[in-house]
Amino acid sequence: MSGNLEHPDRDPERRELVAEAQDPFGVVLSCIDSRVAPELIFDTGLGDLYVLRTGGQAVGPVVTGSVEYGPMTGSTPLVVVLGHQRCGAIEAAYKSLKGGTPLPGNLQAIAKAMVPAYELTAKNPGADPVDTMTHHQIKVTADDLRANADLGPLVKKGALAVVGAYYSLDTGKVEVLTGAPA
Repeated sequence: MSGNLEHPDRDPERRELVAEAQDPFGVVLSCIDSRVAPELIFDTGLGDLYVLRTGGQAVGPVVTGSVEYGPMTGSTPLVVVLGHQRCGAIEAAYKSLKGGTPLPGNLQAIAKAMVPAYELTAKNPGADPVDTMTHHQIKVTADDLRANADLGPLVKKGALAVVGAYYSLDTGKVEVLTGAPA
């Protein structure tokens, strides 16, 4: 946020160290938005994070399985669902679902994955319905992962935290919304 980046673990020595095996401390599921690169936002290096990026943090079986990979195979202790301000994917899904106009091609699958967040938003859209839907999408996705049949037991025994967070494009601040570990 302050602009004092350390750029850790991005040198040839780190690449050589992690070339044989990896042990990331977190999984980040974020948006495909070009302004929201988790490795840069969190100033991390090679081998620090598993990163998945989908439009509006939309999930399906392959994405969920990819999120499960770190915690289930390597004891990765943290999953972050990272949404962001002015999300174009959520805006497109919101307009499509509100207007009943399908998005072209496979973009409709993104909108379909956001129906639960849209339904919550339709009940109380707030001053900015797209931002409201973004917050709902973060919470719904994090809650679903936290309740997942395979991740849920890890959460219950304290071996995994599934956190929902919101990134401000304007300030660079990441705000934890849900699931912060005690």
